[in-house]
Amino acid sequence: DVYKRQLVRGILETDLVCLEDRHKKVISFWEKWAEMGPAWGMIGTLIGLINMLYNMEDSSSIGPSMATALVTTFYGSLIANWLCTPTATKLTQMNATEIRLKEVTVEGLLSIQAGENPRVIEEKLKSFLSPGVRESFSTDGREAGGEE
Repeated sequence: DVYKRQLVRGILETDLVCLEDRHKKVISFWEKWAEMGPAWGMIGTLIGLINMLYNMEDSSSIGPSMATALVTTFYGSLIANWLCTPTATKLTQMNATEIRLKEVTVEGLLSIQAGENPRVIEEKLKSFLSPGVRESFSTDGREAGGEE
């Protein structure tokens, strides 16, 4: 009641922007490692091939050097495609969900602060839902098909 609507909105939106900035830093870390994984794998492959070519006189060293060369490519691909990319994707989805929830919270708090009618607030907050989900809620705030 003490704070003006614009001040409350400003504080909540600043919090939202800062939250998203923090999330984006972590997401970009995982995205960068996903980009670099194959390159580091190729560097390992080159080192393995150099070792293999360096010791061509010793035929027993060719197999282990070639195996090292190939396994580093595998590790680079593994890091990028099985660890970093899925992690970055999941964090991006979780960020979007959290941002959406915070936006709904901001809108709800500001509507309550403005003294809006609860039915109006309900309809306003339902607008954040997809039409299919929105229709599953009845006008009394309970899910359709639930007990009355």
